[in-house]
Amino acid sequence: MNDDWNAGERRWAADAILQLRREAARSADTHLLHMRFAGFPGIDFYFKDEAAHPTGSLKHRLARSLFLYALCNGRLREGQAVVDASSGSTAISEAWFARLLGLRFIAVMPACTAPGKIEAVRSLGGHCELTADGECTQSRARAIAGGGACFLDQFGLAERATDWRGNNNIAESILDQMAREPCPHPAWIVCGVGTGGTSATIGRYLRYRGLDTRLCVAEPVGSGFVRGWRGRDPHATATHPTLIEGIGRPRVEPGFIFDVVDAVVEVEDADSIAAAWRLEELLGRRYGGSSGTNLMACLQLAEGMREQGCNGSIVTLLCDRGDRYAQTLFDHDWLAAHAIDPGPAHARLAARLQAA
Repeated sequence: MNDDWNAGERRWAADAILQLRREAARSADTHLLHMRFAGFPGIDFYFKDEAAHPTGSLKHRLARSLFLYALCNGRLREGQAVVDASSGSTAISEAWFARLLGLRFIAVMPACTAPGKIEAVRSLGGHCELTADGECTQSRARAIAGGGACFLDQFGLAERATDWRGNNNIAESILDQMAREPCPHPAWIVCGVGTGGTSATIGRYLRYRGLDTRLCVAEPVGSGFVRGWRGRDPHATATHPTLIEGIGRPRVEPGFIFDVVDAVVEVEDADSIAAAWRLEELLGRRYGGSSGTNLMACLQLAEGMREQGCNGSIVTLLCDRGDRYAQTLFDHDWLAAHAIDPGPAHARLAARLQAA
């Protein structure tokens, strides 16, 4: 009987892995959008639209990898519930994949998470466990896993679950799409740090390929990664809270790989929000606050290139759909309640884009 049970479990796992591989083939790739700004002649800006994934964010790649990692390590079985701690976008993607595999999903999320994200998880059949301010979502997720659920553990496993050598990871995809552009090897690739998986994947892949392209992390002011990176301190904690969801972790997470990052740019929340508004004007659709953080870091790097008389290209990510933040970052009353006025920052940004 035990052999029959094991054989059945292996058949189910093999079928689940096949479903995930088929989904990856159907998802194909995301667009790389090209822009030029009058204030930065000779510098091309590229925005990889990760919001185009079926689940609306770059976390679609991570969620698939986490499910595959759990399956291939024998941690996820037929009928088992799945749990993870997330501020929203990863949870949405995980809920989507759990539904694909016919599994129950539980998202442990801060109660302050954007309402649009909570509703998205629920609409996909997921259950949201909302934690109070100061309560550790990861501890709650581990406690739920103690009752038999599979803990996907995005913060603990992101950098190892992703295949950084290739397999159409985000870094390989960017460089393949850049191959026929005027400056195919970017001067910089810019991303934020949520779990650390994206920055670790990009930084490792650039070194694996032997490229001179440098990696910059764009983060809210005083985040755990910023402080940890500067002092190479794995125990560093944030000095400032942030309204930008998905990045700006309060502490250094296990997936934060400092030594593959060449530069860190800190961005004020008001500037990130103003840049998200500007992206809507430039691209005709809304993106979240972390995409605005990325844009602000790109401009700082471009100003450095301009001062040095350098031409070239900069690539960054559009991380998730902005409609998830209709009740927060794009709501004037919500912003006023948080003492944020993006108007002055928006005006400064417009001037930076236009004036050399």
